[in-house]
Amino acid sequence: MGRISRRSLTAAAAGALAATVTAGDALAEGRGGVHRPEFRGMWLATVANRDWPSRPGLPAAQQRGELLGFLDTAVSRRLNAVVFQVRPTADALWPSPYEPWADCLTGVQGKDPGWDPLGTAVREAHRRGLELHAWFNPYRIANHTDPSRLIPTHPARVHPEWVVPYGGKLYYNPGLPEVRRFVQDAMLDAVARYDIDGVHWDDYFYPYPVAGEVFDDDAAYARYGAGFPDRAAWRRDNIDRLVYETAARVKRRGRRVRFGISPFGVWRNQATDPLGSATTAGVQTYDDLYADTRGWVRRGWLDYVVPQVYWNIGFAAADYAALVPWWSEAVRGTGVNLYIGEALYKAGDPAQPAPWQDPAELSRHLTFGRGFPRVRGNVYFSAKEVAADPSGAMARVVADHYPHRVRPPR
Repeated sequence: MGRISRRSLTAAAAGALAATVTAGDALAEGRGGVHRPEFRGMWLATVANRDWPSRPGLPAAQQRGELLGFLDTAVSRRLNAVVFQVRPTADALWPSPYEPWADCLTGVQGKDPGWDPLGTAVREAHRRGLELHAWFNPYRIANHTDPSRLIPTHPARVHPEWVVPYGGKLYYNPGLPEVRRFVQDAMLDAVARYDIDGVHWDDYFYPYPVAGEVFDDDAAYARYGAGFPDRAAWRRDNIDRLVYETAARVKRRGRRVRFGISPFGVWRNQATDPLGSATTAGVQTYDDLYADTRGWVRRGWLDYVVPQVYWNIGFAAADYAALVPWWSEAVRGTGVNLYIGEALYKAGDPAQPAPWQDPAELSRHLTFGRGFPRVRGNVYFSAKEVAADPSGAMARVVADHYPHRVRPPR
C-alpha cells in the first residue's frame, strides 16, 4: 500500500459557541474596543479518575454535581472551553454502540451509570457559554496487559488479533486498516449524537518508547508494509491516514465541528532535522511516536494544534521560549489555529525545577506568547489544578491576562 495523497484539506476556522452568551460576559469591551478572541481551555481528564469523577462508583447525582462544578470553575477562571476526555481507554462516557461504558464511572466496565455524562457536559457547557471539545484517545485499550479483565463483549476481546501488549498496557494495532476504521467509527459516533464543538486528540499515537521492549507489529508490517523504505515510514503513514481520514469525516458531517490535536511539544530536534526546534528532547514525535505533527499542520489537516509545551522558560533541553516561536512558524500560512498547552500541574510541585516554584512562571508564558500573533490561546492541564490552584499560578494568570471573558477564535 502506498503513501496517502499530500493534498490538503481545507482548514476551517469553525466551531462557534452553541449557546448565546451575553455581550458583557463573552465579548467584553475594554480599552481600545472588543478584546481579540482567544482560546482559553482546560483539559478535564477521566483516565484513572485523574480529574473526574473523584472516584469510581459515586451516585449519579454526585458525579453530575462534580462535573458541573468543573464547568463553573472554567467560567470563574474566565475560560471559554473545556476539553473533556470521553474515550480514555477504548470505552465511552456516552451510550456508545461500539464500546462499553467506561469503568471510571462505576468501577465496572460496561455498567450503565444511569445518566449521560457527555450529553450533560455538552448541554451544560453551552448553557455557560463554554465550548465543549470531546477528547478521545485513538489506540489505548487498557492500562494493563490482561485481556481477561475486559468485559467479554469488548471489541478487543472479540478481535484479539487487533491487540498489541506493550509497556504494561494494551493497544490497538495502528497498522491494521480494520482497526483504523473501527476507532474512527467509535469516536465519530459522538460527533453524530452530540452538538460538540471539537474532536480532540492528545499525544498518544504509537506508544512512547519503553526501553527493552518491542511493539510487535511484525505480521501487519509484512502484510501492509510493501512500498515503504522501512517500518518507521510505514508506521508514520498509518498515523497520517488516521489523521487525514478523520479530518475528512469530521468535515463531511456538515456541522462546524473543529478537529484539533495536542501533540508532545517537540516534533524533531534541530540536530536530527534542520527544520526541527532548537531542543535536545529525549522524545521526538516524528521518530518515536511516528506522528508527523508538523506535517499535519503544514498540510492543513487540522483546525487547531495545541502543542504540549510543558517546560519552563529557560529549560535547557526544551525551552518554552524556543518552542513557542517554532510552533508559530509551523502554522504560518496554514490557517491552523495555534494554542499552547500549559503544564499547570507543575506549578508549585516541589519535584519540579526552581522556575515552577514561582507562581508567576505561567503568567510569564502568556506574556511571552503575546509577542507572537499566531498564538491564539492556551490550554491548561488540568482541571483539578485549575480548580484547586495550590500555588496560586492560575489565579495569577487570570489576574494578569484574563480581565474579561472572550470568545474562542472562529
